[in-house]
Amino acid sequence: MARRIRRTGPLDLRTQAILRAVIEEYVVTAAPVASQALVERYGLGVSSATVRNVLAELEAGGLLTHPHTSAGRIPTDAGYRFYVESIVDHVPLPAVEQLMIRHQFGQVEFASEHWFRLAATTLASLTRAAGLATPAKPEAAHIRRVDLVSMNERLASLILVLQEGAIKQALVNLDEPTEQHELNAVAAMLNHRLGGRTAVEAPAILGTIGGTDVNVAIVRRVGERLVRMLREYDAALIEDVFSDGLLNVMEAPEFAHSDKLRRVFSALENRAWLGELVGNVAGSGGVRVFIGHENRPAEMQDVSLVLAPYGRPGRAIGVVGVLGPTRMSYPQAIGTVRFVSGLMNELVDHLYA
Repeated sequence: MARRIRRTGPLDLRTQAILRAVIEEYVVTAAPVASQALVERYGLGVSSATVRNVLAELEAGGLLTHPHTSAGRIPTDAGYRFYVESIVDHVPLPAVEQLMIRHQFGQVEFASEHWFRLAATTLASLTRAAGLATPAKPEAAHIRRVDLVSMNERLASLILVLQEGAIKQALVNLDEPTEQHELNAVAAMLNHRLGGRTAVEAPAILGTIGGTDVNVAIVRRVGERLVRMLREYDAALIEDVFSDGLLNVMEAPEFAHSDKLRRVFSALENRAWLGELVGNVAGSGGVRVFIGHENRPAEMQDVSLVLAPYGRPGRAIGVVGVLGPTRMSYPQAIGTVRFVSGLMNELVDHLYA
């Protein structure tokens, strides 16, 4: 028979302090928390009996539970949610760490793969969880530059650099033998006519090209492949997910000797779900926390996500954040994610400027 939960109203300060102590103790120890430990370590100013009564009330309210084999309590997803929304303090990242992160980002190329890998690595190292970063993705990508490199006389490599930072590459079969200097002329023409354009705008412009010093047939063949690359990029809900620190999560006691984490990894391959998640976070404009069973995929219900958007609404939006056990240090995670997303915003502003 299911245990009946009595919903709690607002918690008084003493009850909040005890709930906070349980959560923070459990985050550190990963072991059920007993009343005596709270009295001894947290200076609550009340007796062990009083703490036991409050713990019982919190359990009845669905904010705590206890394993069958232990008298100690552990937080529920609802307990973590109350903690995040009503109790936890917003802890800014220390100034020395902010300077260190800014220096590291100053060493890598704007909007390159290294940029997003560094974001994931930074988040992982500071939170001891898994760091995640997605490239800022626009609804419609804009062409920054096109390059053509001869592979042989009838085959060229088309390199497309987008204003939003992504680099795409494809092979183009040529109808006739073509030398590198001819490809250079074609690329120069495409850059002149299509720079800053989207997949919607490019076809009409390509149709007007003619009577020039370049091989128009090759311009149009390359242009058609270019438009197809843009459309494929635009159609993807999410381009890629950069992650680091998954070993941090693997080392958490709750994932020892289980396949829970393997299921988490599988869920991260679900681009449809990730695209929907990025959309939800992007629309929020701030840090979002998804705790345990709040995550829709069943595979993700043993972990929490702390995510924040970055970029320019209407131009390009990405997400950075951390993934870890529900027993994570939420103040640290929220503060770190907030700082990194703000820094990424600054970098995107420089990119578009």
